[in-house]
Amino acid sequence: MERRDFLRLAVTGAFGMMVSASDLLWQIQPVEAGEIPPVIPQPLSPDAALQKLIAGNQRFIQHQSQYPHQSAKRLHEVAQAQHPFATILSCADSRVPAEIIFDQGIGDIFDVRIAGNIATPEAIGSIEYAVALLGTPLLMVLGHERCGAVTAAVQKAALLGEIGSFVKAIKPAVEKVKSLPGDAVENAVVANVQYQIERLQRSQLLTEQRESGKLKIVGGRYDLDTGRVSIIT
Repeated sequence: MERRDFLRLAVTGAFGMMVSASDLLWQIQPVEAGEIPPVIPQPLSPDAALQKLIAGNQRFIQHQSQYPHQSAKRLHEVAQAQHPFATILSCADSRVPAEIIFDQGIGDIFDVRIAGNIATPEAIGSIEYAVALLGTPLLMVLGHERCGAVTAAVQKAALLGEIGSFVKAIKPAVEKVKSLPGDAVENAVVANVQYQIERLQRSQLLTEQRESGKLKIVGGRYDLDTGRVSIIT
């Protein structure tokens, strides 16, 4: 056998061994991942859950985010069950992603996002599920600076299709503060958070959890310019 034929045969054989090893590793990895036991975190008190959110937001605005719970291991830990420590009803605005602004990760926050952070029946049902069945100890209604939905409600804008449905849902909050001095939209943003909390407190399931001390309901305002979340109620 000529030397070049021998080398070609050796290279081909080595490559075949590499492919076989790669195939074997591909088959083994999912099995190993499936053996990772689910992690059941120590339950937090409502106040501790709020402090965890605030601490995460502080890291975010100081550009010291830790990006927790975003690994492949975390995916496997929560694949079969979830134990979020907070439920957040926030606006669908693309600039207000809860996991990022609170520096949290997969499985930490039960997100309910809808334009104007309004408590529709579907949103309330989702929140009741998170609180009553998943046991989240904290519920935050999070509004934000210069909210487009609130602005449309303040300006009484005529909108196409179903877009105007959230204007109707925010209108009661706008009416409460329309005679106050200051920026009308900013006043309405805060009033809308408070109004949506009032709607949520009509839920028997949420009221029972709150009165038993298992749930804390708070309002927050996100500042688009600084990234800071302020507790407003």
